[in-house]
Amino acid sequence: MGFRNLVKLFIPKKLFKKIEPTGHLLEAVFFNLINGFPLRGLKVIGVTGTNGKTTTSFMIHNILQKAGYSSGLMTTIAYGVNEQIKPQMHHMTTVSVPQLIKRVKAMKKTGIDYLILETTSHALAQNRVWGVPYSIAVLTNMTHEHISYHGSFQKYVEAKLKLFRMTNKNKAGLKFGVINRDDPVCDKFANSITNKLTYGLKKGDLVAKNVQLGSDESSFEVQYLGRKIKINCKLAGSFNVYNSLAAIGVAAVLKIDSDSVISGINELTYVEGRMNKIELGQDFKVIVDYAHTPDSYQKLFEDIHSLSKNRIITVFGSLGGGDLNKRPEQGRIAAKYSDVVILCEEDDRKENGQNIINDISKGCEEQGMSLNKNLFHIHDRAEAIKYGISIAQKGDLVLVLGKGHEKTIEHADGEHPWSDIEQTKLAITDRIKRTI
Repeated sequence: MGFRNLVKLFIPKKLFKKIEPTGHLLEAVFFNLINGFPLRGLKVIGVTGTNGKTTTSFMIHNILQKAGYSSGLMTTIAYGVNEQIKPQMHHMTTVSVPQLIKRVKAMKKTGIDYLILETTSHALAQNRVWGVPYSIAVLTNMTHEHISYHGSFQKYVEAKLKLFRMTNKNKAGLKFGVINRDDPVCDKFANSITNKLTYGLKKGDLVAKNVQLGSDESSFEVQYLGRKIKINCKLAGSFNVYNSLAAIGVAAVLKIDSDSVISGINELTYVEGRMNKIELGQDFKVIVDYAHTPDSYQKLFEDIHSLSKNRIITVFGSLGGGDLNKRPEQGRIAAKYSDVVILCEEDDRKENGQNIINDISKGCEEQGMSLNKNLFHIHDRAEAIKYGISIAQKGDLVLVLGKGHEKTIEHADGEHPWSDIEQTKLAITDRIKRTI
């Protein structure tokens, strides 16, 4: 048991939540001091938002490399320099202060020009990124998530705004914000920083035109530094058009040439746990995705539904100890677009897993689904995935949502090794063997 968890055993939950930011701040100051402020002098690009942070970070990373820069990357799923990317094993996006500093010191030794740091609301609220010299701040979107931690949507927004305020206070940086103009909270972020560039599908400084969404990719045109360019994104979905625009916005701020922008996005073909197609010779489609919020569900299903000609079978759960209100909403959205829904564990933590499933199930039933007819409760995630694969017919689409890239699953007794991608592959392989 870690020191933090040990402390939590003896301090009331409400009190711990109040003192936690101060503890992290002291930790950040201490480790920066004893390590000589290793982030000083770095040009840091912070990417925040509810959804799309990781993919946007990878797109920026790719563009920078194409432009000839050495780029450091720290995201939910991976970290490293240029092509030397390692998987992120920790069950968090923005790692602890000691780990962050350790990785930054190693990256600086390689001579990186930029660091792209995926930055969460938790890290901002807890002061875990104190001392990070952000030069550009990026907002992907803001939807209702992590409300159980922050207390309200407004406090969640305030936590994200801290990134932009930190960026604006950095006298050595560009004081630039790249902001989703289509998001309702856009103005709050735009008003918090000196320089801004907005993007969107409806309005903004960068607006995607002639958007074409396919089953495997998307394409659009955009005015970039006075020239119309065409982007062919190999990652499907309208949300990846937004992610592309955010990355293009950063490139525009840095005045990167259009050829580097085009190739940087066009050549990114895979982000682990994001719309990953599993193809092992089966006669039905299987996609594993990290979608775990109502907003990400809505966007994913709207795009998928128009492309799917047969049944959609969806396997998912919801986080234990998380926002209770989002569970039935996840259920309603999934049931609206799916023909079969299979509910299972995601990360129960210390909450009763069946209670979580029951909460989601209410939304499915409100949408007209019936238990044990087209709605199934199979708590064990591996068994749920197996069942979803076993009932798939030719031309169907099986979606496995919620964990994506994650390498562990959390139970009451802690984290255990896990991979949605590997478990899905095992289920497909098992089915193929049984049909030979």
